[in-house]
Amino acid sequence: MQFNEEIILKGLNLANFELKTHQLIDSTNDECKRISSNKDILVVTADKQTKGKGRKGKKWHSPEGNISLSIAFADREFDVPISIATGILVKDALTEVFNLDSIKLKWPNDLVFEKKKIGGILVEKEVFSNYTKAIVGIGINLELDKKESWWGDFGDLNGKNLRDKIINKILVKFEALFRDGLNDWKNLWNQSCIHNDAIISVARNDEIIKGKYLGINDSGELLLEKKIGEIISFSSGEVSIKGIYNK
Repeated sequence: MQFNEEIILKGLNLANFELKTHQLIDSTNDECKRISSNKDILVVTADKQTKGKGRKGKKWHSPEGNISLSIAFADREFDVPISIATGILVKDALTEVFNLDSIKLKWPNDLVFEKKKIGGILVEKEVFSNYTKAIVGIGINLELDKKESWWGDFGDLNGKNLRDKIINKILVKFEALFRDGLNDWKNLWNQSCIHNDAIISVARNDEIIKGKYLGINDSGELLLEKKIGEIISFSSGEVSIKGIYNK
């Protein structure tokens, strides 16, 4: 499935972006590590990945026609953690393209539709002698070749034919993030969070901790009330919520 670069780059300041499209690649994140760009933002996208990457070394299934997208730039200080910002921006892009208000976020980096995972985000950093490169990987299931109980897609909404438009929406929102930052991001996150005020379980190392989700702090860490007056923060962990992903 070919990309339409004109649609992908529509409305962007092309002085800021370099776009690389591939039909087949091992990993868009790894490609961002291998190459350099004289533009502020390097964008790599592929029709299919053979070694797509998820969090904690997990493999991300990336069949043809879905979104495998990586955005690389010199690391900088934002007013919002980049993984949190990416979740908000991608969720908003999908909401606008599909005209849906039911797409949600699950901490720390899952995109959820109809209680199934339809996307994820992976942030990596490469440290060089004179700068640090941040790489934001985004995977979105538009139409899967096989159905799983915990994976969802947008196949019933003609998602594959909207792929270029979705990528464009994401890039337009990233450009605005670079230019303007993201105001009120904690409220934006909580408004989109599928486990807002819910009782959740967080798996960290060999421990599972259960409590009420209270939101996120200024660092994007999850806040959980284990019992009245005892609040625990998590910078990493796997969140489980009853009824989501068939759990």
